Amino acid sequence: MDDDLVFKALADRTRRLLLDALFEQDGRSQSDLEAVVATHTDMTRYGVAKHLRLLEDAGLIVTRRQGRTKLHHLNAVPIRLIHDRWIDKYTRHHVTALTELKRALEDSP
Repeated sequence: MDDDLVFKALADRTRRLLLDALFEQDGRSQSDLEAVVATHTDMTRYGVAKHLRLLEDAGLIVTRRQGRTKLHHLNAVPIRLIHDRWIDKYTRHHVTALTELKRALEDSP
């Protein structure tokens, strides 16, 4: 997994909107996703396709053909790996400190 591709994909508002739409309902066609994007912007079909391609390159979505329709599915694994690598390690200390403070306050007379 290339962290830079994932961060680049997550940096764009439209791509986050597409990921949110797939989180709400997985396995959507490009037409379905275009309708979601159309409620927020006047992006063309080509623009949505370009965003979907970048999300696929980053590993955040996977596609599967069902007949003539190409369905897009959310792949949350890269987001989880980013969380574990870049977020969790920076917050773990703070959470541990708060837990220890809570125990100390509960144990004190």
